[in-house]
Amino acid sequence: MAAHETSPWRLSVAPMMDWTDRHCRYFHRLITRHTRLYTEMVTTGALLHGDVPRHLDFNPEEHPVALQLGGSEPDDLAKCAKLAQTWGYEEVNLNCGCPSERVQRGAFGACLMNEPQLVADCVKAMRDAVTIPVTVKHRIGIDQSESYGFVSDFIGTVAAAGCEVFVVHARNAWLKGLSPKENREIPPLRYEVVHRLKRDFPSLTIVLNGGLETHEQIDEQLAHLDGVMLGREAYHNPWLMADWDERYFGAAAQTLTRSEAEGRMVAYMSRLQAAGVPWSHASRHMLGLWNGTPGARKWRQVWSDHKLKGEAPERVSDLAHRRSAAVSVAA
Repeated sequence: MAAHETSPWRLSVAPMMDWTDRHCRYFHRLITRHTRLYTEMVTTGALLHGDVPRHLDFNPEEHPVALQLGGSEPDDLAKCAKLAQTWGYEEVNLNCGCPSERVQRGAFGACLMNEPQLVADCVKAMRDAVTIPVTVKHRIGIDQSESYGFVSDFIGTVAAAGCEVFVVHARNAWLKGLSPKENREIPPLRYEVVHRLKRDFPSLTIVLNGGLETHEQIDEQLAHLDGVMLGREAYHNPWLMADWDERYFGAAAQTLTRSEAEGRMVAYMSRLQAAGVPWSHASRHMLGLWNGTPGARKWRQVWSDHKLKGEAPERVSDLAHRRSAAVSVAA
């Protein structure tokens, strides 16, 4: 394998609010052992003034796992990066890509791209505080300006502070007029900008995020870049990741079947239930497990049935398969 093919950032699942919590990451780790996983964005305020274990606890099985931080105060970010390292995260990532108005009010996320020197100061403060990698996730531009110099200057300034890994969502972030969902769909994807960044900064690790859905698309981007990050497709169609260890990391093939993955999640949910945590906190993340197979819709309906939330997960799993089997037989 070439050096870039063994990069820890070769394949990763994007940090996604309300989705990539510890239960989601536990599920994804059953399917792929080597793909890098990210937390939801955690703000510095939540860590410095809130319930740290609630935000930072994770299952040992989740490694390699990275913490994404939202914030813009170098000292606060340094303290939170130390917490990340103490807790055992492999990486701390700074969010410079989220365009939501709530995040803008906190003066971080995508609006930080307008302040590259501040981002550089944040990166330096975190790098001085920890030995784990400090990385940045950002967009290729702000609003409707398509200036290459804008994103190139941003990366150049932040790289000078010691950042070596940039995860680039290949769309602009429109700070006014679009919802976060629309910001993932309406600004056009411009992969060629990310390719140019890699050519101009060959010593940096450049990872592309945005719009990737198939192995063919992944392979095409890996011909130009050090890594790719998938978000919604990995979440909604998780079995896409089943051969990533073998295909992209040169590791042993995945031997777990979908049924076995579900069985392990059911056992995990039973442990949650025994600890007083509703198993639905975890089951919602595996609803795409059987996508594309006969009876998948009926299986999802059973797991989503609020009337069954008080039942044991084993019983719900059995019921889901009996109903989905009836559909596949009828078909």
